[in-house]
Amino acid sequence: MEKAMLYIHGKGGSANEAERYKSLCPSYDVFGIEFDDFTPWGTRERIIAAYGDLSEKHDSISLIANSIGGYYSMLALQNRKIKKAFLISPILDVEKLILDMLMWMGATESELKEKQIIHTEFGEDLSWKYLTYVREHPIKWKVVTEILYGGTDNLVARETVDGFVAIHNAGLTVMEAGEHWFHTKEQLDFLDAWMKRVS
Repeated sequence: MEKAMLYIHGKGGSANEAERYKSLCPSYDVFGIEFDDFTPWGTRERIIAAYGDLSEKHDSISLIANSIGGYYSMLALQNRKIKKAFLISPILDVEKLILDMLMWMGATESELKEKQIIHTEFGEDLSWKYLTYVREHPIKWKVVTEILYGGTDNLVARETVDGFVAIHNAGLTVMEAGEHWFHTKEQLDFLDAWMKRVS
């Protein structure tokens, strides 16, 4: 096949999730990559390497990415040739998310800088190095993109998604009853129908 689809999972996910998209995107070779380094600098190198391997054997490469995988993919591939991107519940503004999490914890940016790492009650370690990296590596995304967003997403605000769509070449589909993690039968059926329609 000449067309490849690269799947980038989110936190808690795995490359095995790519199997779902093989039947949904039958005209593509679908590949998922595994990573457990959830830093933007670590995942960036892994994604670039996978892209390089695929580009040797395929004429075009498209992208499916989930949650924080959306951010990592845009960071890594913004200067590569991507035919089209399909982003599911993407984290589009990581700086805002980190600052929001600090606020939820009753902590400040100054405290994060002083402590370097703050452990949160919801299982995320907030890192000053991570926040600094995000600020120093802005994303300039120019790829034709389709976004699937859950109306009850508790990590990504609707205005963040709408703002991204307004300034990028992006289409937006909203499942009002959808969550950040599409996992119920109803949500997965909606995701499957969306993928078939937009791909």
